[in-house]
Amino acid sequence: MSLNVKFGVSTWLWTSPFSTESVSLFPKIKAMGYDKVEIAVEDPTLIDTSLVKAALQENGLAAIICGAFGPTRDLTSEDEALHQNCFNYIQSCLNICVDLDATFLAGPMYSAVGKARLVSPEQKQVEWNRAVTNLRKVCDMASEKGLFIALEPLNRFESDLINTAEDVVRLVNDIDHPAAKIILDGFHMNIEEPDIEAAIRAAGDKLIHVQVSENYRGTPGTGQTRWDAFRRGLEAINYTGTVSIESFTPAIKELAGAVCIWKPLAESQDKFAAEGLQFLKKWAGNPEQQPVAATQTVASNY
Repeated sequence: MSLNVKFGVSTWLWTSPFSTESVSLFPKIKAMGYDKVEIAVEDPTLIDTSLVKAALQENGLAAIICGAFGPTRDLTSEDEALHQNCFNYIQSCLNICVDLDATFLAGPMYSAVGKARLVSPEQKQVEWNRAVTNLRKVCDMASEKGLFIALEPLNRFESDLINTAEDVVRLVNDIDHPAAKIILDGFHMNIEEPDIEAAIRAAGDKLIHVQVSENYRGTPGTGQTRWDAFRRGLEAINYTGTVSIESFTPAIKELAGAVCIWKPLAESQDKFAAEGLQFLKKWAGNPEQQPVAATQTVASNY
């Protein structure tokens, strides 16, 4: 039995920041066989949504919108001016979602990426409470537009607040708002989760988006990811959303530095995207009908 999923790829694989001119990527993304393009919004002012929407329609692609949350967009900060800055940014991203017919905004919007410290339990609780309070406001903003938010756990080197599926489920439960959902990223899961299948099961019906790459951020199928456990988890919760490749180009030095990619992870970014999708389509297909070579490639990772 095949997984009933769509396939997407992040624009971060090729470029940063995404701008209107980045729609030049869309024809080759479609030609590779992708259903969706995951648009990473760093600066909303660079994006003319009318032109981007026309390019999506011309290429038969649907959009997924992901946010970028640096030090100036921190909902756990003591500085309420940073909260407002983040709210303003999120509002712009939600507007982009509406304009491009996306149904949710995804990302680690609970705190600033890179905020990874050893703090006291009391300080962590203060910041947790700020995240809950502010994300409830974000959920209200999203629901007013008929949208959801998808909260993403990050590994311990990128966040000290939300690292695992268990963490994000607790956060969503504390927010207690129907617009609060979950995104899981296989790269972070490979670092933080003892059991990938159990993590996906824990997210359950709150899981509305999945990102993947290999354990080293490389092409799916070339590393140590337990793809069998990943598939069992998605089957167990009857996941029917998108599985999207997210990695980054070393050619954009600021982006590469932010995500600690110091060398190319594939022969080319196009090869990364094309071969990654080929692997994922075989992985998601009926196991009994998969080519022997693909089965051997998967098995060698365990």
